[in-house]
Amino acid sequence: MRSFFRGLPLSFQHVFAMFGATVLVPLLTGLNPGATLVASGVGTLLFHLITRGKVPAYLGSSFAFIAPLALFVSQHHAPNQAAAGLISVSIVYFIFTILVATIGFDKIRKAIPPVVVGPVVAIIGLSLAQTAITSEANTHWDVAIVSLVAAILSAIVGTRQLRLLPILVGIVVGYLYAVLRGYVSFQKLHASPWIQTPTFHMPDFTWTVVLSMAPIALVTMIEDIGHMFVLNEIIGRDVTKDPGFSSILLGNGVATLVSALIGGPAETTYAENLGVLAMTRQFSSRLIEGAAVIAIILGLLGKFGGLIETIPAAVMGGIGILLYGMIAAMGIRHMIEEKVDLTRTKNLIIVAVISIIGVGEPNNGIAYATIAGLIIHWILPDRDRPKEVTA
Repeated sequence: MRSFFRGLPLSFQHVFAMFGATVLVPLLTGLNPGATLVASGVGTLLFHLITRGKVPAYLGSSFAFIAPLALFVSQHHAPNQAAAGLISVSIVYFIFTILVATIGFDKIRKAIPPVVVGPVVAIIGLSLAQTAITSEANTHWDVAIVSLVAAILSAIVGTRQLRLLPILVGIVVGYLYAVLRGYVSFQKLHASPWIQTPTFHMPDFTWTVVLSMAPIALVTMIEDIGHMFVLNEIIGRDVTKDPGFSSILLGNGVATLVSALIGGPAETTYAENLGVLAMTRQFSSRLIEGAAVIAIILGLLGKFGGLIETIPAAVMGGIGILLYGMIAAMGIRHMIEEKVDLTRTKNLIIVAVISIIGVGEPNNGIAYATIAGLIIHWILPDRDRPKEVTA
């Protein structure tokens, strides 16, 4: 019992770390925040079961699927089609699980170079810039600015605990400011039940929804690779070898499949929780499993979900400016750390094509950009001569 109470605050840290980003996705796409929290908790527990508790990672809402989910859920009011699209994503995961187990992860890793990974991660953030500015922050710029400034101050000058929670701090401060300004309606909170259960969605498969979502699985798999490399550095062992990257892909695919069926988004490993691991140096998977149980409990409280839905769009716009920009910056940082040489014509072409397709195509840009970058890398010859080293 003593170990339970000692571990509970550490589990809550992981809840706080993942909370802002995980809940942001349903707010942007029209999915139910409560179902999303339940899906993230159940998905994380299934992931840990499949990886035998050897990968201390939390699975939350993937940002890569925001555009197609918003299209089918918010605009077309077709959550069953969105569920079908996410199931197709899980099928892609299962196919690659078999490929990785058969071919070996080392060979596949060489086929996905940093010059493709970096700009793909960057455009995940850049492609959402218009959503943050035009659709959200523009509604009340004062609320957006207050939310953004609060998050920045928390991250830079806050206490050690607050530096782990800049997104949550920004949401809370921005929300309170919006309440004082009279921008918050509590109608949805009053209408929400005290207890709610996720709704099963019978998938409605169409070629449009499958082609809109399935290719984006390549993006989240690349994201998983990057996260696992970071995790290896933090915990001092290689999880791509034990339990193996095929187990990690399988766990992610099963988590996304279950999430799709209960009305949640695609699941992916979270860099925010890796940051908690690095800061606390507490690597026990039990702590993250505890966070997953807490997320499930919160998701089943209907009033809690109703409260989340009262958050004004401008609050999320201010947070989105920071969050999406940081995602873009992470892609640039990856290229710098991997020493990608942009003086080489082939590398410059890959980055250019990925960037413009990813940002310019409003619906499936990330998927198209990823595929285009990989094809150019595999096919285009590299005519540049190596740089001469001068004494």
